[in-house]
Amino acid sequence: MDLNTITEVVRRPSGRPGADWREGDTWLAGGTWLFSTEQPSLRRLIDLTALHWDPLVPSDAGLEIGATCTIRDLYAFARPGVGIAGTLFTKSCEAFLSSFKVWNSATVGGNICLSLPAGPMITLTVALEATYELWAPDGSARTVDALDFVTGDNQNILTPGEILRRIDIPARALRKRAAHRRFTLTRLGRSTVFLIGTQTPGASDLALTVTAGTTRPVRIAFDTMPDARTLQQSIDVIPEEVWFADPNGTPDHRRHLTKHFAEEIRRELVAGGPA
Repeated sequence: MDLNTITEVVRRPSGRPGADWREGDTWLAGGTWLFSTEQPSLRRLIDLTALHWDPLVPSDAGLEIGATCTIRDLYAFARPGVGIAGTLFTKSCEAFLSSFKVWNSATVGGNICLSLPAGPMITLTVALEATYELWAPDGSARTVDALDFVTGDNQNILTPGEILRRIDIPARALRKRAAHRRFTLTRLGRSTVFLIGTQTPGASDLALTVTAGTTRPVRIAFDTMPDARTLQQSIDVIPEEVWFADPNGTPDHRRHLTKHFAEEIRRELVAGGPA
């Protein structure tokens, strides 16, 4: 898409790129969504890739993911020996409705900040109990739970000029057992529901992350593994207005699928199946 309202591109922003933020600005990372549709309110692009943030920094504390990390780099990182990242990272990257060419440009942070219900990087980071570091134009920073970032369809807590700098996944989350389920209407279609269940090694807890079928991520947590009825009831109390409706599914359809797959995840973790 030719963005014919753009009058300036900041190709080498300062280390704190929001300092001179003004109305009509937008961040440019991969640009895979930005250039896919008209953007009549925009006047200036600020190129974040010039800042060369480290894409992936593993440590004893966990994994730091730079907001400009590409999906290609994240997928390449999902190799044997990196805990549940070997499965969840792979499955989340493959959940993108895009080609490998888009993977080369699309970024983890861009998918999160777009804040669509089917955003797989939202699913991944919420399930892995991540936190996000946000930078404000005044130079301050704040850390928020991934679960609290997205507030609705294409809505989040970012204020004007604020930027997602990085995602931090704790080591304890990377050590958890996990099971996942995803449903699409077509083989390469957008997610209708995407669920991930995690469990602490040696324990009987359950954390179930529900996304794609809801306008914002929902986490349902139990200290001990619930029975089937209790788990179903916990899904029933999700507010009606939180369920998402679009051509990929009605709220009732998505609720039904969520309950079905949640039980499959529960049984898999109880049985000690693949993690």
